[in-house]
Amino acid sequence: MPDRREARPCGPPLPTPRGALSAGVVSALARGLPVPKPEEAAAADPYGDDLQLALYVLYELHYQGFEGVDDEREWDPALLALRRALEQRFIGALRADVPRRTPVQEALDDLQIEPVGQDGTSVSHYLQRDGEQGQLREYVALRSLYHLKEADPHAWVIPRLSGRAKAAMVAVEYDEFGAGRPDEIHARLFADLMEDLGLETAYGHYLDAAPAEALATVNLMSLLGLHRALRGALVGHFAAVEVTSSPGSRRLAKALRRTGAGPAAIRFYDEHVEADAVHEQVVRHDVVGGLLESEPALEPDVVFGVQATTLLEDRLGAKLLAAWREGRGVLRQPASLRAQGRPVAGPEPLSHTQGRE
Repeated sequence: MPDRREARPCGPPLPTPRGALSAGVVSALARGLPVPKPEEAAAADPYGDDLQLALYVLYELHYQGFEGVDDEREWDPALLALRRALEQRFIGALRADVPRRTPVQEALDDLQIEPVGQDGTSVSHYLQRDGEQGQLREYVALRSLYHLKEADPHAWVIPRLSGRAKAAMVAVEYDEFGAGRPDEIHARLFADLMEDLGLETAYGHYLDAAPAEALATVNLMSLLGLHRALRGALVGHFAAVEVTSSPGSRRLAKALRRTGAGPAAIRFYDEHVEADAVHEQVVRHDVVGGLLESEPALEPDVVFGVQATTLLEDRLGAKLLAAWREGRGVLRQPASLRAQGRPVAGPEPLSHTQGRE
């Protein structure tokens, strides 16, 4: 059996700030300086690097934390007050920007509409047809912020569900966590994929390299997971991921085979082709269906979760495709990618199974 490194128990180092808000958060955590006032969030770009990084850092206190930061800071009242202001700015923009409300089944059906021919807006279609190994690697580096914690925020909804919805959610999460086998945890399989592609597998390693569009996709699931009032939207997020996962994973597995990736890299997506085809039906009929059977008033929230997920995935996809078609990489720090332990020259980009991929 191969040697498998576990995630660092102390968490990753704090990231480099990208503006006044993120600088204030990092300084407060690293040196005990005063936390920025909540009102300082009012003028921030809700989708911009500064707000998204500040929010990401504050959310990470609820996961593995950061090296050198006291675990007690997770519930620091000043940090929570700032986080609330940042969240309101972010979710306010999402509610203004998502499309018109539709019935939940229509929203889920829309995710499954496959284009005639190649979809010029889809990352996984692009990678399957034209993607280079470097582009695949760049995408995987970005997605590591999502996949190395993929199932964790969704687990927060379990105590907020009941009956059929709870039982079905646990069943799907059980698979995500390896069905009792640590080597089969999906986050572990993604780390194996990264190692196969010559990437650094440490949790949070690519945070400084990720643009705001990538941070926002992770922040959304943390936002929805941490608020009981948003449990319907978290179920919608979970449904959007599972409904789109199988076809997107099939295209990504083909892209990896075409570019000569190894078996561990391909396995992650092959696993999702099969598992998520089953998960989709369970999520549709039992998680979403069970939730709305017991709490029908949450249907607009479920739809919001689906549409907000799609909106942010489309924003990330547009950024990736624009850069790649111009021959550029999208990482803020391209030199952070490694190939067989050596720095990679030039743009080095990969994709997932979510949104409209």
